[in-house]
Amino acid sequence: MKFFPFSAIVGQEKAKLALICNAIDPSIGGVLLSGDKGTGKSTMVRAFAQILPEIEVVDGCAFNCNPYNVAEMCDACREKAENRSIKVAKRRMKVIDLPLSVTLDRLVGTIDINRALKEGIRALQPGILAEANRNILYIDEVNLLEDYIADVLLDSAALGWNVVEREGISLKHPARFILVGTMNPEEGELRPQLLDRFGMFVSIEASENADERVEIVRRVTEFQKDPISFCEKYKSQDDKLRDAISNAKRILSEVAISDELLKLLAETIIQMGIKTHRAEITTVKAAKAIAAFEGRKSVNLEDLKRAMELTLPHRIKARPFQKPQIELKLPEGKNFNEKNFTEKKETKESSGEPEEKQENLCGNSEKKFDSSEVKIEPKNLKDKTENFGCRASRDCKMTVIGKKHGIPVSYVPPLNGFEDINILATLNSAVLRGFPIEIRNEDIRVNVRKARTPRITAILLDSSGSMGLQKRISIAKGIAKKLVERSYQRRDWLSLIVFRGNEAELIVKPTKRYEEIFDAIESLPTGGKTPLPSALLKLISISNHVKNAHCRGILITDGKANVPVFGKVDDDLAQICSLIVKKGIKLEIYDTRSKVFDPAPNYIEMISEITKAEVHKDN
Repeated sequence: MKFFPFSAIVGQEKAKLALICNAIDPSIGGVLLSGDKGTGKSTMVRAFAQILPEIEVVDGCAFNCNPYNVAEMCDACREKAENRSIKVAKRRMKVIDLPLSVTLDRLVGTIDINRALKEGIRALQPGILAEANRNILYIDEVNLLEDYIADVLLDSAALGWNVVEREGISLKHPARFILVGTMNPEEGELRPQLLDRFGMFVSIEASENADERVEIVRRVTEFQKDPISFCEKYKSQDDKLRDAISNAKRILSEVAISDELLKLLAETIIQMGIKTHRAEITTVKAAKAIAAFEGRKSVNLEDLKRAMELTLPHRIKARPFQKPQIELKLPEGKNFNEKNFTEKKETKESSGEPEEKQENLCGNSEKKFDSSEVKIEPKNLKDKTENFGCRASRDCKMTVIGKKHGIPVSYVPPLNGFEDINILATLNSAVLRGFPIEIRNEDIRVNVRKARTPRITAILLDSSGSMGLQKRISIAKGIAKKLVERSYQRRDWLSLIVFRGNEAELIVKPTKRYEEIFDAIESLPTGGKTPLPSALLKLISISNHVKNAHCRGILITDGKANVPVFGKVDDDLAQICSLIVKKGIKLEIYDTRSKVFDPAPNYIEMISEITKAEVHKDN
């Protein structure tokens, strides 16, 4: 099968350089390519596999152990090393795919069924982590990876070893892989723990140059018409890249960086407010790899600049889902004392009205308020440990039987079909009749697994005119933004419903692009009536967005409903709240009323009484 040649890819020079640096020095920690669909991310990674150099491995080892380093060998290879019976073989580095549907068994390895049946021996059948050792582990759409699979990857990436303790097997083997991930940010953000594991980050964008786009079309068309001739056309360029990478790996240990550049790097990172020391360590490794790739043994300022552009962007965000609040400005020339970054100026719209003035913006009049910085405190200590009485999305579990999804916790006889068989339990049942082992239908056991249940959190934000009184909307926006941060930590699907005027509006459909909701909250105007019943109906309508999902609504309002849906506001709210209870939707209310006496009717008490919602007072 022919893949598109790496040297034939038009543009995307930063992404190419990041991949090459990781091939030269795998300890950089991999690269995350983030961009919209159709921008060539997967094509680039597939092409990259064709220019990877050869590595020397222990001949016959399933784990690709390093024959020259005992610390990177499995137990079997270590024994061979002690007996001086190691044979060395050469293999091309490979790109090992990690599918999103991967099971824990396939990832870490499981019992070898053939040896168990024929020899009665519990031996390990190597998994994907074994194949990935000293190779590239590629995850397409890494942001959609199951949390429990990502946790295993994090452990292996941190330790450099895959430790297997399961099904009567106790074994460990080296798992030092280069992690390459691609993602479309429209489908959700990446967990911060996993994001920080990537040494480099590159944002992939479609070219805005008409000539480049035309050339892309020409090359793709030519490749699809005759892949063999097209690949032959770029073979010499790919070979040059492969040779340059091999040479860079040989001289990498001799590349040096001056103390002056190191100090400049450290001061720049401190000014940027980056907390992790991994930033400096990774940047230095990347700068050395760039210098080695160009055949030099000394890092210069330009190498450092290019390295910082690859290793720092994903580490300078003020919040995990926000755009960076500072702009990376690398030093110019030899003046190392100049500032290396500039802060973006914050612009706020001025209403032209005194702060003390209070308005009830009814009808079609509008006004914008900035969010206030608020501190949300749970009512009791128990709630603090459970995030306001609501368990994290990754803690919401459901039991599944006979499906390869989730973490196995037990086993049972099959209910329907023989899918997801628990091999050890099945063998144990069959072995009771003695050898030779003969497995019958009554011996079959299938796994019982705990799988994560998705959850939708909908923020219902009151943006009516009464919320302009004493700037209640500023408090409401502050609460909403805090709740967006909480939802990011829980990995919830998040939605934003805003109600003002005559009806509620679904501003943001259920998504994991938290930045989109954050921006929508900040730019929200205030004015008009309060269609609270309409907002609660919108909540019910989105509860079926994700199959088998738990739905939770967070209502932020002063409760002054005055727009009915069917008849009277009181009757509408009573009927709708009863339906919310019937649908199993959990409701949480944040009351933004001030201490000032207001004779207008308030419906928070009615809603909380019917739905048993927890009410947070913010007066």
